[in-house]
Amino acid sequence: MLRAQKLTANRVKRNVGQFIIHVVLLSVGLMCVLPLLVILSASFSDELDIARYGYTLIPRNFTTFAYDYLLRVPIQIVRAYGVTTIVTFVGTGIGLLMMSLMAYVLSRPDTPFRKPLSFFVFFTMLFNGGLVPFYIWITQGLRLQDTLWVLILPYLFVPWFVLLLRTYFAGLPEEIFDSAKVDGAGEWRIFFQFVVPLSTPALATVGLFCILQYWNDWWLALLFINRQEMQPLQYMLHSIMTNSRAIMANPQTTGIPLPVNTVRMAMAVLATGPAALVFLLLQRYFIHGLTVGALK
Repeated sequence: MLRAQKLTANRVKRNVGQFIIHVVLLSVGLMCVLPLLVILSASFSDELDIARYGYTLIPRNFTTFAYDYLLRVPIQIVRAYGVTTIVTFVGTGIGLLMMSLMAYVLSRPDTPFRKPLSFFVFFTMLFNGGLVPFYIWITQGLRLQDTLWVLILPYLFVPWFVLLLRTYFAGLPEEIFDSAKVDGAGEWRIFFQFVVPLSTPALATVGLFCILQYWNDWWLALLFINRQEMQPLQYMLHSIMTNSRAIMANPQTTGIPLPVNTVRMAMAVLATGPAALVFLLLQRYFIHGLTVGALK
């Protein structure tokens, strides 16, 4: 009888503890979702309503004026989406392949000069040549200005991602490599048929970081892109916002009221929507890959 009461009491405590944890996690989730809902609502709100009443979860007067302003030349934003999409997928694919191959080489204990190579990769995280030599090398040395490659090449090799993948690869069971070598498998076959399938969480996590890095980048376009048809999405939206502020500072240039606040929110929706969709598709790998680089 006493044992049954203790089991019941323990079960009640466990259920209460789980309920509290669920409430806390639900509250944190709502705190993360509410700002996104406010941004979405503000993008469909009237500019005067935001100035008078502030931001709300539901628009007081529903309007698409901000989106009409951004999409008044549809081909411009469609072309920018195309440039960003090509750069993101090509850069992520090539970069993930290069970084994973480098990480695999550094993770193998029988690799010659493994420690000096690892130090060289780590050293580049601390020091670089500076902006001026980088600009001169891209424009005068490689002559990549106004090309898609100038948006892809600088982010192909990220030392921090290489070190993360190296740590994950080093934690794979050594028996797998020994068995594969006994069966006559070479390094290329071991990497693609054994290492890659076993490292899906780590590769997906690093791939997601690469996607977000390429998708959100506008700095390279600011430095090296002069042709309007080569502008990526983030830089095009940045230019629209800059022009809107300039027009608002000189209202005599136009008689059309510009929705600065609502345009800013609409830009956030257009820019983050595809990235949020990719995150939802990769979230199960991302959650598992959060332990990449952790100590065993």
